[in-house]
Amino acid sequence: METRRSVAEVAETLCMWKDVFAFCWVESYVVMLTVIKGNGASVRGTLRSMRVRVLFFGVLKEIAGKSADEIDVHDGASVRDVLLHYQSQIPQLKSSLSSIALAVNQQYSGADAKLKANDEIALLPPVSGGAFDAVGETPTGQPMGRLRYARITRATIDAKQVVDGLKCGEDGASLVFEGVVRNQTRGRKTLYLDYEAYEQMALQELESLASEGLKKFQIRDVAIVHRLGRLEIGETSVLIAVASAHRGPAFDACRWIIDTLKKTVPIWKREYFEDGAVWADGEPFPAEIPRANS
Repeated sequence: METRRSVAEVAETLCMWKDVFAFCWVESYVVMLTVIKGNGASVRGTLRSMRVRVLFFGVLKEIAGKSADEIDVHDGASVRDVLLHYQSQIPQLKSSLSSIALAVNQQYSGADAKLKANDEIALLPPVSGGAFDAVGETPTGQPMGRLRYARITRATIDAKQVVDGLKCGEDGASLVFEGVVRNQTRGRKTLYLDYEAYEQMALQELESLASEGLKKFQIRDVAIVHRLGRLEIGETSVLIAVASAHRGPAFDACRWIIDTLKKTVPIWKREYFEDGAVWADGEPFPAEIPRANS
């Protein structure tokens, strides 16, 4: 069935056109139009649009007032067009672009990346190590992600179980790092932490870190486990276990993995105090990850 729209409505949608629209009709997401040029000649044209999904995490959820959105963009649009759309709606966003990273379909991406219908674009504030009920995330009580070396969970992390499953007879060293929830931050008493993640991408990034660590250092095996959701004081938020023939590479690998994880894996934490709650300050993304304003 043919759907007709007003000239003003289409002109607003296609604001980059500077001619006068005589008439148009829309079938699905294909916009047909006739343009009256300045010399009176008419030109028929077609402009396709497509729908994409946009995700917000950490403090950006509060700025945007939502965790997810769907918008229509023109065929051939880039991530930059999505950013321009939200800058016009959320003025606060513009001042944050220099620190925001972007992802398309769970892969870090630049603002000039071209989009396809149904692509998923994520706006990522600086990560801070790691609440989890937003759209696209695993509901409470359901099993979470696991790959060969990496796992994300809501359950308590059992360090002994992880290490016992890693060690074998050829190892001369096994090293464990545990990130633990402390009871204060800069003198403010901490009640508990809540960790949020872009789960699918975080799991892939953890797995990639483990694989790179195995190649970069002379270690035999590695396991990375990160917990999400509410964590009480003293509970383990992240565990890294490394097994190798010698202690030196195990120490080097463990330190490199946790330092890189804190900069690149899309996990954020919200700290709850007696007088309020804040998103933890994240470390800047490494130079190789493009920013939203680049």
